[in-house]
Order: sequence, then C-alpha cells, then structure tokens
Amino acid sequence: MAGGRQRGKRAAPRAEPGTARAAGRAGTQAAPTSAEARREMIARAAYFRAERRGFAPGRELEDWLEAEAEVDAQLGLKPARG
Repeated sequence: MAGGRQRGKRAAPRAEPGTARAAGRAGTQAAPTSAEARREMIARAAYFRAERRGFAPGRELEDWLEAEAEVDAQLGLKPARG
C-alpha cells in the first residue's frame, strides 16, 4: 500500500495515567513511590474518571476514592482500615 495507512492495523490504545495499563510491563518491579507521586497518580486517575462521565457534578469524592483504590492496587499497597 503506497503512501497511506495500512488497512486492518489499528494503533494500540494509549494508557491513561494512573491505570493498570500505564503501571508498566508484567514482570517488572516498580520503584518505591513517594506520597506526593501517589497523590498525583490518584489525582490523574480521578480526573480521567470525571472526564469519562462528562464532569457531571456530585461524584467527585467517589471518583477520588475509586482512583485511590485503583492506584493503591497498582502499587501493591494494602487498603487502609478505618
């Protein structure tokens, strides 16, 4: 196919920051994460959750808590008990 895109091949979807796909390759070990880096990862994941739902108000805390659980799972951290 000259001068164009190949048919049948699709670009791999880009991983959103803070998602499992963005966490890295299987079998690699992540470096320790600082509290600030963890907070940034949570903020990004919460932002993308809000974006997917059109930034409708009223679910900000739910976005944050779900993002926090997702990031902690990626980092191999145990959930805090209250």
